[in-house]
Amino acid sequence: MQRRNVLIVGAGPVGSVAALACARFGHAVTLLEALERIDDSPRASTTQPPTLEILAGLGLIDEYIRCGLVARTFEFWDRPRLERIAEFDFDRLRGETDFPFVVQTEQHKLANMALARLRGMANVEVFPGTALTALEQDEEQVSVIAGERRFAADYVIAADGGRSTVRKCLGIEFEGYTWPERFLVVTTKFDFAAALGCCYRNYMADPSEWTNLFKVAGDDLAGRWRAVFNTREDESDEEALSDAAVRARLGRIHVPEEEREYLHLNLYSVHQRVAKSFRKGRVFLCGDAAHVNNPIGGLGLNSGIHEAWDLAGLLDKVLRKEADPASLDAYENRRRPLNIEHVQEQTVANKKRLEERDPLERARRFDELRAVAADPARHKAFLMRASLLESARRAIRN
Repeated sequence: MQRRNVLIVGAGPVGSVAALACARFGHAVTLLEALERIDDSPRASTTQPPTLEILAGLGLIDEYIRCGLVARTFEFWDRPRLERIAEFDFDRLRGETDFPFVVQTEQHKLANMALARLRGMANVEVFPGTALTALEQDEEQVSVIAGERRFAADYVIAADGGRSTVRKCLGIEFEGYTWPERFLVVTTKFDFAAALGCCYRNYMADPSEWTNLFKVAGDDLAGRWRAVFNTREDESDEEALSDAAVRARLGRIHVPEEEREYLHLNLYSVHQRVAKSFRKGRVFLCGDAAHVNNPIGGLGLNSGIHEAWDLAGLLDKVLRKEADPASLDAYENRRRPLNIEHVQEQTVANKKRLEERDPLERARRFDELRAVAADPARHKAFLMRASLLESARRAIRN
């Protein structure tokens, strides 16, 4: 059993980025993935400017932009009135970042392009279809069991998702709550931009049923739209996923009856949870293994990639003996508060903005969005926070 420098559990976008970052530093890396192939079902796609900076540092940016869609703006709408409330333009961030825009690229594309690079590196071994079942550690190393296989590494990065086996093995609590409603994602070829005059990223507030509309490239680069809805708290899986209910929802966002065909449905529970600790000894939690949140605003995956990049840099210095192992405490000390203050708080606020029922408060929120969008300084400040650039710059300062 050869001992490696870093073993990563989970080859999704966060795990594959962590592996690639560590491997590019020259360390011996092992990457385990429970599935035989990367899940390509519709999931996260919004990639914020500081994440694009990381992908540039990894040499992935040109390919990443080619297989996605560039979105410079996003909009807030009043759905019942079909009225645009405010538009925010990432070009206001020019000078703060080399990437004053968002790229809509599905997360499985990032994982697969990172894996392609990893498979060509002599210091990397990748094991698909290999699920971790147990681990133990001492002061010198971590031992991992995956079926009949055994592995050893100086450090382990757990990027194995919200149901993380590693987090459970470590006995780390996943603090937080689950929302009573669920989210339904309908993927369709209907062109909302042409029909409604909206942009590629839209948040449509409605006290009874809000909708978020996003355009993604698709694997064929032909383009398709995702419409995200909240369900009723008492709505069953069967009802939400029924053809009649899906077509009715598309009708409520102005899709003509003859064009209500759809490509894919995804119904899922939504959580706001943060691990009580992001580290235990030589094992670190990243991405959904460390935190989960509602997807409104496109922040969860981005923060996970920021964590992977940050942790790879910290581990590099320790493995090269340029820093004391105690310096690894900075990971949890930095990343956990950043997630709570910039991801959990924002995504909860984003959801409340869309579902507000009180007419006066709803009108006040709309007026506030209009005022922020109209003021150049406030417009930029809003984008600095919404894009996680504020969080990323704070991490550097700390």
